[in-house]
Amino acid sequence: MARRNYHFTSESVSEGHPDKVCDRISDMVVDAHLGAFSEARVGCETLATTNRVVIAGEVRGSDEVDAARVESLARAAIRDIGYEQEGFHWENCQIDVLLHEQSADIAQGVDSRENKDEGAGDQGIMFGYACRETPELMPAPILYAHKILRRLAEARHSGEEKGLGPDSKSQVTVEYRDGQPVAVSSIVLSTQHLDDTLESSDVRRMVEPYIREVLPESWISNDTVWHVNPTGKFVIGGPDGDCGLTGRKIIVDTYGGSAPHGGGAFSGKDPTKVDRSAAYAARYLAKNVVAGGFADRCTIQLSYAIGVAQPLSIYVDTQDTAKVDEAALERALAKVMDLSPRGIRQHLKLNRPIYARTSAYGHFGREPDEDGGFSWERVDLVDAIEDAL
Repeated sequence: MARRNYHFTSESVSEGHPDKVCDRISDMVVDAHLGAFSEARVGCETLATTNRVVIAGEVRGSDEVDAARVESLARAAIRDIGYEQEGFHWENCQIDVLLHEQSADIAQGVDSRENKDEGAGDQGIMFGYACRETPELMPAPILYAHKILRRLAEARHSGEEKGLGPDSKSQVTVEYRDGQPVAVSSIVLSTQHLDDTLESSDVRRMVEPYIREVLPESWISNDTVWHVNPTGKFVIGGPDGDCGLTGRKIIVDTYGGSAPHGGGAFSGKDPTKVDRSAAYAARYLAKNVVAGGFADRCTIQLSYAIGVAQPLSIYVDTQDTAKVDEAALERALAKVMDLSPRGIRQHLKLNRPIYARTSAYGHFGREPDEDGGFSWERVDLVDAIEDAL
């Protein structure tokens, strides 16, 4: 039986974290190619360090998205995030674009051909998860860790809080009683600040109102432990302070450790890559299972082989919260959605430039956008699942 009383911690990082700068640039490259050619293939990796950005990988897309366009996109991303510091400035950092054609060996395994469906771009396992802890059907620790940083970013971009820098990290520990989140036992925030005379107590006074604004009021008490900039001064931030790479924050991107992760990163990959699209599909299915009242918690695993269209397995685990048989749920989910790479892309309409917005503050637990962004957060499969059971 699962534990009912415990503490659980998740972390988030801001759009200005070095790894997230790289995720943003890589996903802007994906969006540019999909915007020019909806069947583009992109596998883009970015590295960022002191006044240097390296963009590498494989693409099969439009000639419109050349090296000069990619460099311009990278500078725009860095500028929008807010980096104009001596060691990392959008205008004068060196940017190397090393993108080249996709491997023909990979292409032959994933392209549609006569008498052959489009196969998965690689082998792998992907997980989706949903639970009733929050209205967004997300685990509370990761959801609120994201909300803290997103609110601080809004205050910074709007000019409401001019003393903050782009780079920050949050960590929220939630207390669970009888299996339900009821309080925040500790809050950790490390945020870049522009005034090098500020001490930790000064930064706490700056950020605490925003943190209290996004957390449930009853969850913060005199017993809540605060650690704001616990090491002291944090003025040098972003890639000038620490090297960044695409795809290093996969737990931040998903469920904060509350659910398994198959290991594949999302950013920089077009939706033919099941690392990304099948993880979105698994979240979509899990969210609809929970939203439909078929279970209070749901973990879904999908597995694929390179060049093979249909998943090798569909696994459902509801942690003893199911209202229906789990094996029956597995069979039903296979009926209500085509889980081949093409089927996923068509059902969720993923061949669109909707990915740069996912690069910070989580890929899940977001509101679906009118243009199709975050389509995997819809709850429109409930009736179909009911009919298939």
